[in-house]
Amino acid sequence: MECIIHFEVVHENSVKELRGLIFPEEGKTPSEKDFLLMFEDMGYKLRLEDRDNLVFKPTDPGAEFNYIRVRKVDTGEKSYKEDSELKSVVSGLLPRESRPL
Repeated sequence: MECIIHFEVVHENSVKELRGLIFPEEGKTPSEKDFLLMFEDMGYKLRLEDRDNLVFKPTDPGAEFNYIRVRKVDTGEKSYKEDSELKSVVSGLLPRESRPL
């Protein structure tokens, strides 16, 4: 299984939005070790600071960034969310009563 990890690298005056890949075992979500290995492969040496919000801090005191925060873990599974605005527009365009042609 392939997971796309969307994350932010937070610097003093800017934020870079980046992505990475993790290949966890089938049916499992990425572990702390998976995240740390992905970041290490990208050149970031980190430790997990906040497990609930997936915030990672650099282990090197001279790092050029403050922290990294994972925004989204995309496992490729479809998720459905009803778009209420689109539903409202479509219902306004459709006739209220159905009548024979």
